[in-house]
Amino acid sequence: MPYSSLSRRSPQKIHSWMLALAAAVLTCIALPASAQTYTVLYDFTHQNDPSYFQYAGSIPQGRDGKLYATSHEGGTAGIGTFFSMTTSGSEATLYSFDGSKGSYPNFGVILASDGNFYGSTPLGGGSNLGVVYKATSAGVVTVLHTFTGGANGSGSGFPPTQGSDGNFYGTSSTTSGATPLIFQLTPAGGFKILHSLSNADGYDGGSPLQATDGNFYGVGQLGGANNCGTFYKVTKTGVYKVLHSFTCTDGKTPFTQPVQAADGNFYGITFMGGTTNDGVIYKVTTAGKLTVLHNLKSATDGSQSQAGLTLATDGNLYGTAYTGGPTGYGTIFKVTTAGVFTVLHSFDGSTDIYGDFPGSNLTQHTNGLFYGDTYLGPGNGTGVFYSLNVGLAPFAKLAAASGVQGATIGIFGQGFLSATSVTFGGVATTFTKAGDNYLTAKVPVGAPTGSVVVVMPKGNLTSSQIFSVTPTVASFTPTSGKVGTVVTITGTGLAQTTKVTFHSAKDATFTVKSDRQITATVPTGATTGTIIVTTKGGTATSKTSFTVN
Repeated sequence: MPYSSLSRRSPQKIHSWMLALAAAVLTCIALPASAQTYTVLYDFTHQNDPSYFQYAGSIPQGRDGKLYATSHEGGTAGIGTFFSMTTSGSEATLYSFDGSKGSYPNFGVILASDGNFYGSTPLGGGSNLGVVYKATSAGVVTVLHTFTGGANGSGSGFPPTQGSDGNFYGTSSTTSGATPLIFQLTPAGGFKILHSLSNADGYDGGSPLQATDGNFYGVGQLGGANNCGTFYKVTKTGVYKVLHSFTCTDGKTPFTQPVQAADGNFYGITFMGGTTNDGVIYKVTTAGKLTVLHNLKSATDGSQSQAGLTLATDGNLYGTAYTGGPTGYGTIFKVTTAGVFTVLHSFDGSTDIYGDFPGSNLTQHTNGLFYGDTYLGPGNGTGVFYSLNVGLAPFAKLAAASGVQGATIGIFGQGFLSATSVTFGGVATTFTKAGDNYLTAKVPVGAPTGSVVVVMPKGNLTSSQIFSVTPTVASFTPTSGKVGTVVTITGTGLAQTTKVTFHSAKDATFTVKSDRQITATVPTGATTGTIIVTTKGGTATSKTSFTVN
């Protein structure tokens, strides 16, 4: 059952519905894989605690090492909270929504490049149709945009995605008959509709993900050619294209956005559909070719996932199933990019000790552990916050996976107060400690594309991402010439050049002189136009044209 159908039910009705479903599930077959440690860190039983994490969404790690999340209900007004949680289980309610700045927040928040958190609500605000908001780590909440319905959309509750240009990209919903949208929002609150969605486009999905090619990709959980959802691409200027319409047999209701792996493909999970209608785990290319990797089976695997997949440092994907599994109360699982599926933990609703119905995404903290929360739990039954240790090592996480030489890059981790140096691709650089869990470092001159390493006495931390040093082209000389002319090109990040192109001609022969200079010979067939330099870290284009005489 999609979000749009369940969101307006009371917690009591949803609880009863889930218990009835669980009672009907076969409770036999597979046990969880061994060597997994599941730990309840916090039981949401205290007065005014966050509560009911049915659509908990993302739980990002902040610069202070804490985890930040939202709850659909709870708080002083009972209509949702923004809160933090330490990795040892110390909870702090930072803001209780009261309706004026949104209400009933869903799907969590994202951490943006400014260190603040951004989210959306489906209700509340001036029109009671939801808002997009910014929240600081101290709990100061500011409304950036208020939805007004109709052609201007209604709040979806999904947090926006921040693009490489610094702007936010998100979706609105069909609540109260509003038109579903894909929109752009500036950090100052400037709102622009990029595309109004039709039934054929798909709609009511989460915010699209910016891929390595610079475009945004996402899913619509409803609509499409078969009314089972869509996978689409949209550019920053709003050019929209459906790449795949789900057929129901290859998945139905793709509830959450897929993630892009190192192979360039996207991996996701659907709420329903597949051979048993319990959902599928799929792979889809940027061209829209979809492959079903695994058909979920409720009795063993779990079903009806409401959380996206998490790409972990071991290259595998981790996720949760909201219901099903051996006891019917949900599972945590691992799946490889080849589709090998393993249940890591089954929630035990019969004893009601460990929490039931996991609704959040799994977050891999830089300490290597996964964290999440559940919809229900012991005590007053409003959920638990938990960790899962599968033996993955601590690591460093980059705030941005690419940048030019001289750019300042944020790095997340732990133990940074004892850091002695930072290297990009083996080249040392200057850095500034902002605390034990966050530091900034400049991309050094001469740095190649490669791993970033924070050097510390008790053990180095290596980045989970490869950092791509983006090249620049500052100038070239001469500015004109005939075929065969040798052109000197200056810039930064040029040592790893793999290709030089003069406008639309075939590739030119070139010689790397240094990280800041290469020479290239104007090839046969070259015409007047820009010079394009491609390196292992990206592509740079000259600002002016080379004139072919």
